[in-house]
Amino acid sequence: AINNFAQTMPPLQSDLARDIFKDPYNFSFLGTVALQSELEIEKSLTNKLTDFLLEMGRGFAYIGRQYRINVDGDDYYIDILMYHLKLHCYVVVELKAVEFKPEYVSKLNFYISAVDEYVKSPEDKPSVGLLLCRTKSDKKAEFSLRGISQPMGIAAYETEQLFREVASALPQME
Repeated sequence: AINNFAQTMPPLQSDLARDIFKDPYNFSFLGTVALQSELEIEKSLTNKLTDFLLEMGRGFAYIGRQYRINVDGDDYYIDILMYHLKLHCYVVVELKAVEFKPEYVSKLNFYISAVDEYVKSPEDKPSVGLLLCRTKSDKKAEFSLRGISQPMGIAAYETEQLFREVASALPQME
């Protein structure tokens, strides 16, 4: 995943975070259902929580979906909140059913700050953000992370590629 971990985390934690987050994530276990909205993707992922956690990798613990956080009287809802046992930090996951746009980084940055302020305990390390988009331009993602002080990664996800590969390898009925 495109990330700014080296610039925003201590070296050992940065190396571990870089090894943990990948790109792309394979969500083919969701099936071939047309997942057009963030809410549909989010519901499908949490309905298949075990598969989702296995795809995320070792050490992730699920905290909740549409995790409510109140900032100055306004409620905000984090798509998926997780905790990473080896990084000792919260992982804020923002899902997008569309191509990456630079403005998504600002929203994720806000959520990370809110979690660090209102959820994180003093023993926890600073939270990490993961922005998962249907597709992304590496250059746009890289530019968007420049100057951002919160650790975050931007990755794409795949839902149908594996299905198409398997289907194309099967013999065709005549």
